[in-house]
Amino acid sequence: MSLVSVLLLGFVFAAAVLALAQAPPEPKEAELAEKFELCLEELAEQLDGIAGVGIKDLSTGQEFYINPDTVFPQASAIKIAVLLKLYAEAQAGRINLNERYTVPAANFTRGSGVLRELGDSSVTLSWRDLAVLMIIVSDNTATNVLIDRLTMDGVNDLLARLGFTHLRLNRKMGEYIGEAAMRDSTATPREWVNLLERLQRGELLDPEHTRDLLDILKKPKQSRLRAAIPASVPVANKTGSLPGVRCDTGIVYLEGRPYILTISTTYLKNDEDGGDFIEEVSRLAYEYFARLANSNPYGRRVR
Repeated sequence: MSLVSVLLLGFVFAAAVLALAQAPPEPKEAELAEKFELCLEELAEQLDGIAGVGIKDLSTGQEFYINPDTVFPQASAIKIAVLLKLYAEAQAGRINLNERYTVPAANFTRGSGVLRELGDSSVTLSWRDLAVLMIIVSDNTATNVLIDRLTMDGVNDLLARLGFTHLRLNRKMGEYIGEAAMRDSTATPREWVNLLERLQRGELLDPEHTRDLLDILKKPKQSRLRAAIPASVPVANKTGSLPGVRCDTGIVYLEGRPYILTISTTYLKNDEDGGDFIEEVSRLAYEYFARLANSNPYGRRVR
């Protein structure tokens, strides 16, 4: 071997050693993620019922799932789909969100909400006002008025066009007896994650309608998912509950590490266990993403 070749090999070797010395150590995020996933699975195993969880890191695309493609009843969480259809119609110019509509007292629906408490008085509200009531107090009357305006087929046709198979509005609110009790609105964790990610990225609506829709979802409401997250962190979500069912779905706007979180529970022996599970998973997810958001690539907290 010539002297030039020897010198060249020596130079290459030295450069490689220097590069290795300067390269940062392999991040331990993968190990942290494995521990997080294990904790999720343990929580789901301990629940006396069936759980579905979908989590997506909107910064990196990393996902965590429990029963991702299992179909779960959604109760009032399906109102997100009704809200999306309303805003799609508004964007298309077929609905003016500020147009006012008089809700007859005869249309007041039992179950959650405030409109049914008005007794024999009709009430006049804008379509946007009805949407706000549907989301922040889960008003069943407001929801049914919107479903009548949008039609159930209209909501489901939109969901089908977006590629969803199991995300469906299958009955109006307050229909809890007879044949209607055998039907429930449904979704899978993976479909909720997909819908919310596309919504957040502005792929479903224009910027103006996307922003207003998310602003409605961010309005304060009773929520076990929300209860586990500091008040300073915005959360755009909707809850749902029925006997044996608890669910909550939304986007958590943690600075530097926003994420989607959807949690569904069914076949609950004790309904309160479903709420506890949602809060515990939400707390676990927040602590995981906050740790990543507040650490440098080596894991040292920087804020």
